[in-house]
Amino acid sequence: MKKLTIIFISLLLFGCKTRQTGRIDRQALVERNNPHVTKFDNLSSLSVGNGNFAFTADATGLQTFPELYAKGVPLGTQSQWGWHSFPNPNGYTPEEALKEYDFRGKKELYSVQFSEKGRQHDAANWLRANPHRLHLGNIGFELTKKDGSLVQPGEIEAVDQYLDLWTGTIRSSFKVNGELVTVRTAVHPSKDRVAVDVSSPLIKQGLLKINLRFSYPTGNHTDDACDRTVPEKHRTEIVSQNQNGYVIKRTLDGTSYYVSLKVSEKATLNEKDKHYLVLAPESDHFSFTCEFTDSAAATLNDKPATAFAESSGYWQNFWKRGGAADFSRATDPRAKELERRVILSQYLMAIQSSGMYPPQETGLTYNSWFGKFHLEMHWWHAVHFALWNRIDLLERSMDWYAKAYPVAKSIAGRQGFDGARWMKMTDPSGAEAPSSVGSFLIWQQPHFIYMAELIYRDHPTDEVIKKYGFLVEETAKFMASFTTYDQQKDRYSLKGIIAAQETHRASETINPPFEISYWHYAMSIAQKWRERAGQKRNAEWDRIIAKLPPLASKDGLYLASENATDTYEDIRFTSDHPAVLGAVGILPQNKLIRSDYMSNTLNWIVKNWNWEETWGWDYPMLAMCAARLNEPAKAVDGLLMDKRTNTYLLNGHNYQDARLRVYLPGNGGLLTAVAMMCAGWDGNEAQTPGFPKDGTWNVVWEDLKPMP
Repeated sequence: MKKLTIIFISLLLFGCKTRQTGRIDRQALVERNNPHVTKFDNLSSLSVGNGNFAFTADATGLQTFPELYAKGVPLGTQSQWGWHSFPNPNGYTPEEALKEYDFRGKKELYSVQFSEKGRQHDAANWLRANPHRLHLGNIGFELTKKDGSLVQPGEIEAVDQYLDLWTGTIRSSFKVNGELVTVRTAVHPSKDRVAVDVSSPLIKQGLLKINLRFSYPTGNHTDDACDRTVPEKHRTEIVSQNQNGYVIKRTLDGTSYYVSLKVSEKATLNEKDKHYLVLAPESDHFSFTCEFTDSAAATLNDKPATAFAESSGYWQNFWKRGGAADFSRATDPRAKELERRVILSQYLMAIQSSGMYPPQETGLTYNSWFGKFHLEMHWWHAVHFALWNRIDLLERSMDWYAKAYPVAKSIAGRQGFDGARWMKMTDPSGAEAPSSVGSFLIWQQPHFIYMAELIYRDHPTDEVIKKYGFLVEETAKFMASFTTYDQQKDRYSLKGIIAAQETHRASETINPPFEISYWHYAMSIAQKWRERAGQKRNAEWDRIIAKLPPLASKDGLYLASENATDTYEDIRFTSDHPAVLGAVGILPQNKLIRSDYMSNTLNWIVKNWNWEETWGWDYPMLAMCAARLNEPAKAVDGLLMDKRTNTYLLNGHNYQDARLRVYLPGNGGLLTAVAMMCAGWDGNEAQTPGFPKDGTWNVVWEDLKPMP
């Protein structure tokens, strides 16, 4: 009876505004935003995937011209399991990247990079770059002219390609020498399997075949991870074949994986060059599947048509369930573009950021930060799934924290703290990558509590408490241990950190506003979890919560931190993330914050911030802050601000610059902001509170959930 009462109360609190009047034609909503490609454009590649695996195609529907797209949105084939490390003949160890700091009158060891040449420098760089994510292989068309030379992109005509979002299928057509080629491309919803269907008279003429090209990893910070210049460093072997297909084994140092091909019609596979195989079908209509596996070759019993059917069923169900927002009745000229961004962001986050690990910032498209993921970005990748009523896609990546817990516990221990300190930049093993910035960040720490709370709000059961409660407790233990008590001022402070606004130095930063607010929020939630588990509140935590300092201010404006008294005269403090806005926006209002000061700060930042030096999630953060402060016009203006880092490409990706042509935290932040602008937040009674009430933003939404 007690459990039923808890569930009923939670539904009242969290589910009371999950539906707005007016049903939405979801298929029409989705299909009117299908991306349409009519030419080769290296920023307009399209992807299919399932959260754990993604395949990105050029205008031919396959990965025919990877070099053309390498500096745009690359033609990646990546999985969650596909990782590789270079040999370590020098025996570098994590301990060699540690450096001692004293922020609180005691020794603390941090894993950092070293500027001076030497063994520590080399060890830190090796550890930072290893392991790195693998490009599993390119699958493209082998298009030849009658003279035997390869067809170039400029010789391909009548490109007509679109991503059918409703079925998760890329549909492509083009002409070569006047002959039509039609292609369908999809990914199985639960396997690392690409399905391809091709029709063209060129096949029988021997002028259209399929190639598979494999590369060695580059190990670079940001690129497509394809080094084709060292064929001697890896092996590609056809290890078995029958009338239905082939199995290829790949070996790269200590890493191996398998590529299994199943063909619908007779076809032969031959080696054209090292790591370059060509599959030659014989009929004008040909389909195949290609599955990538890490430990053993896949058993491909299903026909290629099955993968297309499975993809179609999965995506139709995806769009029918969960939240939806229809902007077609809005008269503001920006509404159509906002709707496009929202639809494409839902798709991209589902295929790129809903897997078994927290995703890298460029997802499964290409490598950034060596393919590793950043835990301070996990909030931006995943929170929207809860608000759009797809909590299962958030939960997929939460299990990883239990696996990484021993490492997080050891990090806290070596620095003299209790609990578990969640690392910033890491990989499936949980290893901490050395970083002179990331190792001093702390705002990733409360994310686990925030996301666990969203899961509990969705289904408030004892099972949720049992599953996540231990890590909520360990996370909060570190947070409490990390605070420093100032006896003279009778308060607890945060110091020895680099704030979310990374222009601050760890040795100088004291009580940055967002982190202070996040400590207040997450430790308060952790106390609720103790009570739900039948435990008493932790008295020490209550003292810390009560004695966290109000946000530092000057002349009615909030500062970047207590030491940053010259914030508004120093360009260092008006670039990068305006994280102070997250204190009311990402987080609810609390007793440490004055609404009038935050409103002043919002207005000042909108007018004076160096917006050319920001990131994609800064705009939705501004929008969420403005919405909570009852400034809906500013919320919309912030969300749609015309800046380079707020650009959304034809394929929906949030473009940052020439290095980060894909930036998924921006897409996730957009979805979070739009959900809260529609469904509101705890304690808010207005309908669609984040949009102006002047008649220009008639937004119809359904099945969205309010933000905490």
